[in-house]
Amino acid sequence: MARRSKRNNPEKLRAELVSLLTSFKQKLVEDNLREQVLSLVPANYLLRDLGSSLLSDNSADSARDRILAYFRKYPSTVLRGEELMVVAGISEYARRIRELRVEMGWPIQTGQALKEMAQQGESLDLLGCEESLKKDTYVLIKNHQDREAAFRWNLANKIRKSKTSVKSKIIEYLRENIGKEVIGEELKYLASGRSEWARRVRELRTEDGWPIATRVSGRPDLEVGVYVLEEDKQAKVHDRKIPDPVRIEVLERDNFTCKVCNWSHENRNRGDRYRNLLELHHIEHHSKGGKNEADNLITLCNICHDEVHRNNISNDELLNRI
Repeated sequence: MARRSKRNNPEKLRAELVSLLTSFKQKLVEDNLREQVLSLVPANYLLRDLGSSLLSDNSADSARDRILAYFRKYPSTVLRGEELMVVAGISEYARRIRELRVEMGWPIQTGQALKEMAQQGESLDLLGCEESLKKDTYVLIKNHQDREAAFRWNLANKIRKSKTSVKSKIIEYLRENIGKEVIGEELKYLASGRSEWARRVRELRTEDGWPIATRVSGRPDLEVGVYVLEEDKQAKVHDRKIPDPVRIEVLERDNFTCKVCNWSHENRNRGDRYRNLLELHHIEHHSKGGKNEADNLITLCNICHDEVHRNNISNDELLNRI
């Protein structure tokens, strides 16, 4: 059985390590390879003990607890695997991270998954330089535990085994989790780790018309790396033609708020089960020659959008609200 790290006073461990390494000088002179290796075993143990003793949290006794404590001290920060290995005091830190994500519901994303999202237009400004996102880097995107995650990962495992396309697996999974925050790592898992998953999510939103929201596509309240299927309904074909840059321009102009009732995700009433997403409406209908341009588009909640299409709100009123 692998030796567990033994936490102790960091200064005491440091002094012991220095003393041992000082004595190691004589081993180098003796030129006996096996003796050199054996004399470094205690040094290896001491170094691990020192790393795992740096956290002052007395409750962080296990490697997994120490990794979590370190993540929670630096949320929304790109952390290197080597850092986590040091505080864990073990080399199998990656498995502990997976346990935190899959079994305990901590939204930890790999740098690789975040980088693949960025390549499809998701902004990662809050995390700093995109170049720092590598395979062996990790980010706790939200300092909050999702207790439903274990159930979702079990569902993802079942869908992942189906003999359908990556896009079909992703939309099936999202439709099983309508209105729930799903992290990119879950969708990457559905795609068996293939990098195409982020592009397929983008296609589902922009080409197939599924209202999949992210921080930069209409939900500034969401954390980086989170997706939400807001409603189990595809947009009409003409509404799918609005280019993303125009869509964002209109949403920002309208302050991510319905221009009729002032509903937004930030001021939503939890008791209102009907208003749940923002949509863009063509003032002059696209089918009648209306252009996909900002001055012909207005932000509406789904309820007010339906009222417009029932002719209960006139175009003149909408134009006055832009």
